[in-house]
Amino acid sequence: MKKLILPLLLSALCLHSYSQKKKDPSEKESLFRWGIKAGVNLNKIDGRSFKDEFKYNYSLGGFMQINITRKFGLQPELNFVQTSAEQSDDITVIYDDLFLEGEQKKAKLNYFKLAGLLNIDIGPSQRVKLQLGPQWGMLVSEAVDSVKTARDIFKKGELSVLGGLMLQLPLIHIGTRYEIGLTNINAIDDQDEWKSQTWNFFVGITL
Repeated sequence: MKKLILPLLLSALCLHSYSQKKKDPSEKESLFRWGIKAGVNLNKIDGRSFKDEFKYNYSLGGFMQINITRKFGLQPELNFVQTSAEQSDDITVIYDDLFLEGEQKKAKLNYFKLAGLLNIDIGPSQRVKLQLGPQWGMLVSEAVDSVKTARDIFKKGELSVLGGLMLQLPLIHIGTRYEIGLTNINAIDDQDEWKSQTWNFFVGITL
């Protein structure tokens, strides 16, 4: 986690410096725009049942931008997101049985996530956007070591909030976000609370 702090601070500094430039006449002020993106996720599930470490996964998605004013806009988007986690040594006998027994089983989850973001332009430029908003995730499949589970271990829905920065150039955009889950996704019982955390780094095109 500490290794992520320095590059994120540097990214924020670079984006802030860029935002201080004068407005570029080529910047679009279209009411509607849309785009696609792909990214790398660093995710983990908090809880005694899982190892406290981030796993690498991926995400794919599309979005629409609705510019309300020059400074504020809305960005609804739909993403396909993969999440994974590994059992910890603290997992109970009951949970071990549900996870098909064995040593350090790995869970892989696939979600469709619908986000409603508020875009806030930083500085005089419209290139740098602060993004904040809620997100709803629908679990479409779950597997343990690539074998589908016999019963539901994770809840089918998850509410989360996210925030991040995006640098939007005339065609290409890049950005980073931090997402924290608000829902306990443990569908087995209330013995252990499972909540997700994700860092997302993405790149895409905007039309």
